[in-house]
Amino acid sequence: MENSQTLDQSLDGRIAERLKVLRGKRKWSLDTLARKSGISRATLSRLEVGQVSPTTSVLGKLCAIYGLTMSRLMAMVETGFAPLVAAKEQASWQDPETGFLRKTISPPSDTLGAEVLECVLPAGNRIEYLEPPLPGLEHHLYLLDGALRITVDDHVYTLSKGDCLRYQLHGGSVFETPQDQPAKYILVIV
Repeated sequence: MENSQTLDQSLDGRIAERLKVLRGKRKWSLDTLARKSGISRATLSRLEVGQVSPTTSVLGKLCAIYGLTMSRLMAMVETGFAPLVAAKEQASWQDPETGFLRKTISPPSDTLGAEVLECVLPAGNRIEYLEPPLPGLEHHLYLLDGALRITVDDHVYTLSKGDCLRYQLHGGSVFETPQDQPAKYILVIV
């Protein structure tokens, strides 16, 4: 019985942490979330610090606000975290149209906020993102090699090897390489 109780408390603690992260990613105050969800600020606060266990009704309301199914929320907190991912196991994806290669080099985690990517954009290519996945995300881009021109919210930056650009993304962005040079860079998203 004691072992089951420990597991339940651990799960409740992970749910509490995940709810806090979800609110934090949206930069909502507890008052804002209370208005949107109809759940009292005091209850939300106690949920996020793990003082009370969430009910199905409360989780249902929060999942609706965050655009998640309850099963997705539970999967986020039940998945174990592996702090080390060997190079050969790091997930990568290549755009068949541009040849853009995106490799996730940070261990995946639903409870940690930062993501580290290694990217390669071949010479003479342009990638345009019409809007960010979440407005206000902080980006740190370090150009390892080549040349890259980036347009962020109508500001244009030209980077050379060794340059670093830090920005918050609220609107569209464009990544372009010159005809004769690819770009290899590290991108940290927080």
